[in-house]
Amino acid sequence: MIFVAAGLLLAGCGDGSKTTKAVQAVSNTVNAPVDYLGALEKGKQRAEKVIDVAAVNQALMFFHEAEERFPTDLDELVAKHYLNEIPKPPYGMKIEYDANAGTVRVEKQ
Repeated sequence: MIFVAAGLLLAGCGDGSKTTKAVQAVSNTVNAPVDYLGALEKGKQRAEKVIDVAAVNQALMFFHEAEERFPTDLDELVAKHYLNEIPKPPYGMKIEYDANAGTVRVEKQ
């Protein structure tokens, strides 16, 4: 509340650039928890994406060594017990598999 009162007090006085800075400071203070939570969620999604890709890539490598080819799709990794299940990507993302190159990546839907 003190920041809001100070911002309002400065809004009525003098130079407009000071007012803008004061309002931005109040806005940054008010939005900080939301910005922090958003950053945490993005970090969580990034970590999940990296972990999922690493597990699938490891299964692909084992499959390639044993079968001397890459699987036709990721379901074959599950069918042949290289993975228990295909990991679920973070919300709004999808797992893309290239059977020719044997690569997997997570990207936006």
